[in-house]
Amino acid sequence: MSLLPSPAEYWSGHLSGQTNIRQAKFRFVSFVQQITCMKSFTITDINRVINGVLVGNTDQNIIGPEQLDRAAENQITFIGNRKFARKWPESKACAAIIDEKIKIESDENRALIKVKNADLAMAQVLEMYAPDPPHFETNIHPSAVVDPSATLGNGCRIGAGCYVGKDASLGDGVTLYANVTIMDETTIGSHTTCWPGTVIRERCVIGSNCTFHNNVSIGADGFGYRPAENGQGLVKIPQIGNVVIEDFVEVGANSAIDRGKFSSTHIGYGCKIDNLVQIGHNSIMGKFCIMAGASGLAGSVTLGDGVIIGGSASIKDHTTIGSGAIVGAGSGVTGDIAPGKKMLGYPAVEYRDALKQWVFLKKAIEEKK
Repeated sequence: MSLLPSPAEYWSGHLSGQTNIRQAKFRFVSFVQQITCMKSFTITDINRVINGVLVGNTDQNIIGPEQLDRAAENQITFIGNRKFARKWPESKACAAIIDEKIKIESDENRALIKVKNADLAMAQVLEMYAPDPPHFETNIHPSAVVDPSATLGNGCRIGAGCYVGKDASLGDGVTLYANVTIMDETTIGSHTTCWPGTVIRERCVIGSNCTFHNNVSIGADGFGYRPAENGQGLVKIPQIGNVVIEDFVEVGANSAIDRGKFSSTHIGYGCKIDNLVQIGHNSIMGKFCIMAGASGLAGSVTLGDGVIIGGSASIKDHTTIGSGAIVGAGSGVTGDIAPGKKMLGYPAVEYRDALKQWVFLKKAIEEKK
């Protein structure tokens, strides 16, 4: 007998008196998560991990974290901003992780854990409740194709439909989920994970502890064409370089990092790249750079350390952006940016100037009416 009601049974029992069907759906999803997660901790267990200041107490066994306005009585939430503090009295959560600067009172059988950084503390809590990764019946699936010349480290796991090419090398603990392709002479460091559909082309060098999400493309040809001498058609420029990715890099789903035309496209240590990001040939990213979704670097762009590129921002080819610079979402960078600058707009200018331009334009339009 199933422990779970069908969606129809659940909604029929919970929709009476409710006008918000969307809310009911969220509750059903939350209910399924509660049944399937099968992990629970006391408030003391959680505080032992995040090492905060416990205010009040709750005897609930806490089954997981949830958003403030969706949490059930046996869930913990977090409040990292004062504007959300007013929602605490209406929340059903039995506990909350809060920024130590926010003043909130605990209620009966409800607890607060005060921390210096609620976001980082919640990350620790999410790790506590994280479900186990997909299961491998055997380390190398029978349908995987591994070239006899390839080298596999200890504990490698290779899923169904994978291909590992000639003279490729996988370090210890590398995980390739279903339908991953690793082409010839590519090297992957230890404990790197490739989720389904990832393709890493020939001669690329990948560091340790990297994560590549679904359908990441690494090492495809860079976009290089020139008009033919006779003026008819385009001539493809061969791309004979590779991609080098340092340790602890994470690349989001459906992002592409093209190989260099001459040497390498280089992604520095600890960079985090969101979904649907394009990185052109011979671009260089320093350490700990962040690129948000749908942003892109044209060819031969250089980013210093700690550069942040907002969503949908585009960077012109052969541009250098200094360490610590920030490019706002939707901006178009057409020239070099000094270290530490904050840029915004299209074309991008210093963000204060961009705001002034927008105010001026708004006033000019209003005066014309």
